[in-house]
Amino acid sequence: MTKLIAAVLVVLACYGVWELFLYWEKVKNQEETAQKSNAAAMGLGDQLPGMASALEPSLQAAKKQGAAGLRNWLKAHNQSIEDPRKAWIELDYCVAVAREDTSEAKRVFKEVKERTPTSSPVWPRIQQLEKTYQ
Repeated sequence: MTKLIAAVLVVLACYGVWELFLYWEKVKNQEETAQKSNAAAMGLGDQLPGMASALEPSLQAAKKQGAAGLRNWLKAHNQSIEDPRKAWIELDYCVAVAREDTSEAKRVFKEVKERTPTSSPVWPRIQQLEKTYQ
């Protein structure tokens, strides 16, 4: 009888280890998928629709000037760009201005978050930055 109990315990232990292994693989795959989607979203900004390609050189020059350059560029070209590209650029501005003026960064982030639907390609970046600007 004790041999039967020992055999059952060994089988149960093996089953428990197997289930733990399957759970670990599932979690690992979810993390890899999340990292890939975040990486894809980070490289996506330049290809988003909503801005004429003629404005790209001036945007790059504004980014080199930092937060002040982006703020001035957004004021000058606000009417000629649309979401989702506009939201992406404003998030770039949030990141740039956060060191100098956190209240401005939080204000702009809040505006972008309120007008961006969860189906937007910008949404993963909003989720990533949310803890910083809440």
